[in-house]
Amino acid sequence: MPRRFLVAPDSFKGTFGAAEVAEAIAGGIEAAGGVADRCPVADGGEGTMDVLLEALGGERRTARVHDPLRRPIEASFGLLANGETAIVEVAQTSGLPLLAPEERDPERADTFGTGELIAGAVAAGAKRVLVAAGGSATTDGGLGALEALRQSDAAFVLSHAYDREKTNAERERVRIEVLCDVQTPFEGAARVFAPQKGADPAAVERLSARLDRFAAELPRDPRGVPMGGCAGGLSGGLWAYGAELRPGADFVLDALDFDARLGRADAVVSGEGRFDAQSLSGKIVAAIAARCAVAGKPLHLIVGKDGLGSAAPSAISSLTEASDLEEIRGAAERLP
Repeated sequence: MPRRFLVAPDSFKGTFGAAEVAEAIAGGIEAAGGVADRCPVADGGEGTMDVLLEALGGERRTARVHDPLRRPIEASFGLLANGETAIVEVAQTSGLPLLAPEERDPERADTFGTGELIAGAVAAGAKRVLVAAGGSATTDGGLGALEALRQSDAAFVLSHAYDREKTNAERERVRIEVLCDVQTPFEGAARVFAPQKGADPAAVERLSARLDRFAAELPRDPRGVPMGGCAGGLSGGLWAYGAELRPGADFVLDALDFDARLGRADAVVSGEGRFDAQSLSGKIVAAIAARCAVAGKPLHLIVGKDGLGSAAPSAISSLTEASDLEEIRGAAERLP
């Protein structure tokens, strides 16, 4: 019998989408006589909306919002087939790729556009909003998003009222779940992520102090809460108003019925653009590796760049670098 592979890569950020990578891997496996089950994945960061819409069905809606520097843009959110669950991707409105390298300024950039997109999803009828929190250009603790929500026509609460003068009958209750791609707490958001968003050491200190001041003003203090530092603390800011924080990788894998598909496979092929220490902390590859270990299935990785080398976990059966889709296909063709 031909070997059956569960093909479950993340996107190669800024280069190839998860579906493109999955198709290249599957093509290589099938060319070598293997069987491929295409299962593109995401971990709560960029690409999560596409993966969930493809797996669960639904449609894209557009809204006029603002980018991290509050310039007008058009962005999308997903509305699942039931019409009551929306997917809002932070990267769509507050993402780092929306800024040119010389524009990156985490002290100025904010999440106002993300709040607008959440409000747009609620206005479209969503009673549950999934916020995919990865890939932001911001370190504002969610201050901008909360400002936009207070200004929106879609009056709603999480567990605390944005407008405490409204009666319960006037409020529309919406459940917000933040899909998190890292375990970093709120107070670590600036130190861990702000440098890659353009902050020098002095700016990191100022941002950390600003997050501390903001945390003290919130209904619940998000400092010390795991996953509270996603998207520059946006997850912690929403948590302070009652949002639920969920590991994005496990949420997506469950939505894709990953464990059942894993049970039917002989091995798994996954990958991402850069495999490094962060990959092992809340990212999709770590979640897949854990499930493969429990199931006793080999895991092969095809990555754009290997940043771990010999430090890669022993649970990974093979690790191959590939810089374009043809190389990815070639690497996969050698697996069966």
